[in-house]
Amino acid sequence: MDKKKWIWQHKDYPNFKYDISKFIDILLDIKYYQGLLDGIYKTINEDELSLAKLETLTTEAIDTSAIEGEILDRNSVRSSISKKLDIEINSKDSSTIQSDGLIDILLDATINYDKEFTKDRLFGWHNALFPRGYNFITKINIADYRGTEDMQIVSGCIGKEKVHYVAPPREILEDEMDKFFRWLNNDDDLSLVKVAIAHLWFVIIHPMDDGNGRITRAITDMLLSAEAKQSYKMYSISQAIKEDKKGYYDALEKVTATCSTDITLWIEWFLNTLLKALKNALANINIVLQKTIFWDKHKQTILNKRQIKVLNKMLDIGTDNFKGGINTRKYASITKVSKPTASIDIKDLVQKGCLVQIEDTKGRNISYELCT
Repeated sequence: MDKKKWIWQHKDYPNFKYDISKFIDILLDIKYYQGLLDGIYKTINEDELSLAKLETLTTEAIDTSAIEGEILDRNSVRSSISKKLDIEINSKDSSTIQSDGLIDILLDATINYDKEFTKDRLFGWHNALFPRGYNFITKINIADYRGTEDMQIVSGCIGKEKVHYVAPPREILEDEMDKFFRWLNNDDDLSLVKVAIAHLWFVIIHPMDDGNGRITRAITDMLLSAEAKQSYKMYSISQAIKEDKKGYYDALEKVTATCSTDITLWIEWFLNTLLKALKNALANINIVLQKTIFWDKHKQTILNKRQIKVLNKMLDIGTDNFKGGINTRKYASITKVSKPTASIDIKDLVQKGCLVQIEDTKGRNISYELCT
């Protein structure tokens, strides 16, 4: 019986094989939607573009962390982006050292997509990701490769653990990373297929004590920006991955827990997810444009801080996604005020043309939607 179990143990690794005929049509669709999205953004003004960048980067930061089970505060993330991109968000600075570090990584990945990716740059990202040297209460190697213990991906309770994957041992790790860096920095073969391979290969090596997933997706963002030759990326691959988190881990496990170097299944899954991310972005741009148009219409409207907070929340989610509209109970919950105060604020918003009553709602169930 063949003792090989993991992809890196195969004699042909890392000479990955794939059947490109399986995703020719997907690549054509991706190029079509990339062009469509790029064309839309070229027609909007600088303020709208800045807002679109803010929303896209916020989504990317929150979702890449959520995939790993870490929930970031949305306001902290937006504050970090606001500071670093000089985008006005009309709220006090609530950024944290953690949100600042993650945004530094994501911005470096896209803005500096044409810079060589080296060990020092990788370690800089890792340091920004864990500025205090701990993952919660666990001390980890920071700005350095992982230690000598086996790096295992495990699930299940104690005594019933299931090992999904074991990464290459520490003694060959630096050689593995040197090969990865040389291949990654070769621009001659830059393509969307290479982006998919880079994502998988870094996961296979799993070089850090923690943060491998978030760094993997930052590398993915970097290569996507390099492939498009754009220093900003107006769609979130992490959002699309999060929406199919189970599919993501299933696809990775199927190609890493094997003695085959055929990664067709992974590339096909990745490209389909990238296509989904582009389609999501087309829907999200409508939310961004709606927000810009709304505030341009009401730039002279006098509103209190509570009203602005609620309107921005509705606009951030999008009118189609804010199910049931806003009512007194929801308003009071969001703003932490009494229901009578919430009722007064809502009545004022209706009089000023910001909200309109939703048809067929009445009595205690009266709800309102944005007046667009």
